[in-house]
Amino acid sequence: MKYELIKSDVFTKKAGKLLKRNPEFIPLLSNVLITLKEYPFSPTLKTHKLKGNLRNSYACSLNYEYRIIFKILYNFQLESSTENVIYLETIGTHDEVY
Repeated sequence: MKYELIKSDVFTKKAGKLLKRNPEFIPLLSNVLITLKEYPFSPTLKTHKLKGNLRNSYACSLNYEYRIIFKILYNFQLESSTENVIYLETIGTHDEVY
């Protein structure tokens, strides 16, 4: 099952800053987003369900230090179709996102 990716404004802003500081992460982030879109529970992503205030979200690893927080929305109404969506909420270090 493929998913559509929707980036929140927070994710877009933080990812932009992260990639500006660390341009070597560009291919890494691109590969993670491709994998996330095709198979969000790939073992390479280390995807896990969160608890507490983030209990409706998941986290996956960009690398050892950085995480992507996202939600999976099934049958989400887009402009002209209904899709399964991964909503990218934020990106940052473990301490920044939790």
